[in-house]
Amino acid sequence: MNREVVIKTDKLTKKFGDFIAASEITFEVFKGEIFGFLGANGAGKTTAMKMLIGISKPSYGKAQIAGFDVYKQTEQIKKNIGYMSQKFSLYEDLTIKENINLFGGIYGLSGKQIETKSNELIIKLNLYKEADKLVGSLPLGWKQKLAFSIAILHEPKIVFLDEPTGGVDPITRRQFWDMIYEAAHNGITVFVTTHYMDEAEYCDRVSIMVDGVIKALDSPAELKKQFNAISMDDVFLRLARGAQRGD
Repeated sequence: MNREVVIKTDKLTKKFGDFIAASEITFEVFKGEIFGFLGANGAGKTTAMKMLIGISKPSYGKAQIAGFDVYKQTEQIKKNIGYMSQKFSLYEDLTIKENINLFGGIYGLSGKQIETKSNELIIKLNLYKEADKLVGSLPLGWKQKLAFSIAILHEPKIVFLDEPTGGVDPITRRQFWDMIYEAAHNGITVFVTTHYMDEAEYCDRVSIMVDGVIKALDSPAELKKQFNAISMDDVFLRLARGAQRGD
């Protein structure tokens, strides 16, 4: 069975002077897949993601995101993806409803669509009593769940998540991953970076970057088998042991 490819890269590279931040990255991601993009700090994950979402021009190589070229069609890419940054991405001095309305408009939804989706979202997250409260007053875990829900408000083909569970408690992390599973079940491709190796186990496939290069790419089960490891943490440690870059 042919699966729809929604992310395709071929030797995608980003250089800053003589420094190669991401080197000849090549992979495909399929519709509805949860794809983990792993690596230590400094490995090149964020640099690679910025090229994929159309905010950083590659030095060379090719990539298509949702069928659009990363060099020539960045605006079309932005309309067909959702993005949740590593740092909290909503406006803390606006209310929950105001954030939903603002981003719904940015994503090109009609007033009627925004109203419908706003009500659905507030009920789904059980935030009805908090809808008119400033986002800044919410606990971090709720902020992250709200940010993710708004990132997929316009039903994008792909949602990019940059370390979305950093700093939240284990229970909230588990709830957040339930939301990721639901999005993938509904056909949204989830491209997620994380430094929590237990979260790698939740992905359909993972790639592991070391010093700007993808050193491994497969399902968690196959990677553990390949490296004779009992956990993804063990796989990661074996690959990252020789890393030259990082904090």
